[in-house]
Amino acid sequence: MIPSEEASARRREIEAKLKQEEETLSFIRESLEKSDQLTKNMVSILSSFESRLMKLENSIIPVHKQTENLQRLQENVEKTLSCLDHVIGYYHVAKDTEKIIKEGPTGRLEEYLGCMARIQKAVEYFQDNNPDSPELNRVKSLFERGKESLESEFRSLLTRHTKPVPPILILDLISGDDEIETPEDMILEHLPESVLQDIVRISLWLVEFGRNQDFMNVYYQIRSSQLDRSIKGLKEHFRKNSSSTGIPYSPAIQNKRKDTPTKKPIKRPAVFIPGHEHDLRVKHLSDTLNDKHGPAAGRDDVLDIEIDAYIHCVSAFVKLAQSEYQLLTEIIPEHHQKKTFDSLIQESLDNLMIEGDNIVSAARKAIIRHDYSAVLTIFPILRHLKQTKPEFDQVLQGTAASTKNKLPGLITSMETTGAKALEDFADNIKNDPDKEYNMPKDGTVHELTSNAILFLQQLLDFQETAGAMLASQETSSSASSYSSEFSRRLLSTYICKVLGNLQLNLLSKSRVYEDPALSAIFLHNNYNYILKSLEKSELIHLVAVTQKEAEESYRKHIDQQLKIYQRSWLKVMEYLSVENLPTSSQGAKLKDKERTMIKERFKGFNDGLEELCKIQKAWAIPDTEQRDKIRQDQKKIVREAYGAFLQRYSHVPFTKNPEKYIKYRVEQVGEMIEKLFDTSA
Repeated sequence: MIPSEEASARRREIEAKLKQEEETLSFIRESLEKSDQLTKNMVSILSSFESRLMKLENSIIPVHKQTENLQRLQENVEKTLSCLDHVIGYYHVAKDTEKIIKEGPTGRLEEYLGCMARIQKAVEYFQDNNPDSPELNRVKSLFERGKESLESEFRSLLTRHTKPVPPILILDLISGDDEIETPEDMILEHLPESVLQDIVRISLWLVEFGRNQDFMNVYYQIRSSQLDRSIKGLKEHFRKNSSSTGIPYSPAIQNKRKDTPTKKPIKRPAVFIPGHEHDLRVKHLSDTLNDKHGPAAGRDDVLDIEIDAYIHCVSAFVKLAQSEYQLLTEIIPEHHQKKTFDSLIQESLDNLMIEGDNIVSAARKAIIRHDYSAVLTIFPILRHLKQTKPEFDQVLQGTAASTKNKLPGLITSMETTGAKALEDFADNIKNDPDKEYNMPKDGTVHELTSNAILFLQQLLDFQETAGAMLASQETSSSASSYSSEFSRRLLSTYICKVLGNLQLNLLSKSRVYEDPALSAIFLHNNYNYILKSLEKSELIHLVAVTQKEAEESYRKHIDQQLKIYQRSWLKVMEYLSVENLPTSSQGAKLKDKERTMIKERFKGFNDGLEELCKIQKAWAIPDTEQRDKIRQDQKKIVREAYGAFLQRYSHVPFTKNPEKYIKYRVEQVGEMIEKLFDTSA
C-alpha cells in the first residue's frame, strides 16, 4: 500500500507541476502574442514616422538650403556694404583731412599725425587698387604737403627752442670742485620735455613713413650752430669779465673752486734774448703794454685771459658735445647717430683747432723774434689738451678718422713748436752776442741771466708738459715709453744745458770789462743770482736729477770770483807793507830817503783807497747778504793792515805835516769800505 500511495502522491505532484508549466507556457504564449502585437504596432509606428520624416525632410531641406543661401547673400551684401563704406571712406580722406593738413601740426601734433596715418592708408589703397584714380594724386599731394609741414614743424620747434647755453651754466658744468655736487650730476635741459617729445614723434614718423633723412641735416645744422654759439658766448664772457685778479665763475662755484683748467692767471714777464735784431724795440713795446697804469691792459693780461678762455672752451666743448650726443640719441635713429653727431660737432671742433693752430703760429713768430714769454702760452694749453684727451677720445668715439685725428694733430704741433722753442732758447742763451752797450756798467745781474732763470722757473709749472715735449723729439728706444721719469731726466738735462750755456756766455761777456775786479763782481752777481734762484725754487731738485753737485759747483765759482775781486785791493794793501821800511823807533832821526818812503806809502794808500772806493762805490751787488759779507771781509782785512801800519808810523816824525799823509783814522777807512757798492752813499 505504501508504494501505491507514494506513486499516487508522486503522480499528483507531477500533474500539479505539469499544470503549472502549462500555465506558464500559456502565459508565455500570451506574452509572445502581445509582444508580436506590440512589435507590429512599433513597426507600424516607425514606418509611419519614417514616412513622415521622409516627407518632412523632403520639405525642410530645400527651405534650409534657401535659408542658407539667403544668409550667405545677406553676409555678402553686408561685406559689400562695408567694403563700399571703407572705399568711400578713402575717397573722403582728402576732404576730411585737407583743412587740418593745411593748418599744420602746431599745437595739435597727435591729431595731425592721425590725419597723416589716414592719408597714408588712402595712398596705399589707391596704389594697390586704383593706381589711375585722380584721388591717388590728390592724397599723394596732401601726404607730401603734410610731410613738408612736419619737416617744417621739426625745424621750427628746434629753432624756437634751441638757445645757446649760458656761460655761467657752462662754467658750472665744467667745474672740477669736489665740494660742489651739481656739476657731477648736472644734465643740461636743451629742450623742454613737451617739445622734445614732439620732436621725437616727428622724427620717428619721418623715418618710418616719410622716408626722408633731410630732417637729420636740419637737426645737426641747428644744433651745431647752437653748440658753436655756446662756446663763443663763453669766450666772450671771459673777455668781458675776466681780470688779472680772478675768473668770472658762477655764484655756485665762485670763491669755492680749488682747481680749474687754469686755477689762476699765469703771469709771464717778457722774456727776451737781448742783442738780437728788433729786441730793444720789441722789449720797449712789451714794457709799454705791461704798464698797469696805462690806458690799456697789459699784453700779458690779455694773453692770460685768452689762454683761460681757450682752455675753458676746450672743456666746454667736451661737456657740451657729450650732452649733445645724449640728446641726439633720443631724436636721431641709431644707425644715423654717429654720422649726424660727427657733422654736428665739426664747426665747433674746427674753430677750436683753428684757434689752437693760431696759437701755435703766434708762438712760432714769437720764437723768430726771441720773445719766449709768448711761447709759454702753449704750455698750459698743451697740458690741458693732454689731460682732456681721454674725454675727447670718448666723445669722438665712432666719428670719422679725420675727426678723431684733429686733437692729436694739434697736440703734436704744439709739442713740436714747444720743443723748438726750448731748443732755440738754449741756443740763444749760448750765442747771445757780447755787445758792450748791452753790458751793465755796475756789474749787476745781466738781463740774459734774469731772463734765463725766469724762463726756467716758469717751466716748473709745466714740468711734465715740458718733459713730454722734449721726449716727443727723441728717437731713441727709451723715448718710446715716454715714462715720467724719462721725461724728468730730459728736462733736467735741458735745464743743465741752459745753465751751462748761460755760464759760458757770462764768462765771455765778463771779458768786455777792462777791470778784472768788475768782471769778477759781474760773474759773482750772476752766479749768486743763479744759485739763489735755484735754491728758492724746485729748479735745484730738477738740476740734481742729472747733476748732483751743481749747488757746490756754483758756490766754488762764487768764492773764486770773490778771491779775484779781492786782488783789486792788493795794490792798496802793498802800501801798508813794512818791507824795506825803517823800524818805527820814536825819537829816532830818519833819513830823507826813509821819510820819503813812508810819505809815499801813506800817500799811495790814501790815493789807492780813495780811487777804489770811488770806483767800487758805483758797482752793484744786489744781494744784501753777499754785499754785507764782502764789505765786512774787506773791511776787516784793510782795517787790520791799516791799523797796524798806522800804529807803527803815526808817532814817527817822517813829516812836519802829518795830517797831510795820515788823512784817515782806522774807523774812517772802515766807513769808506762800508759805502762800497752803494751809489746813494
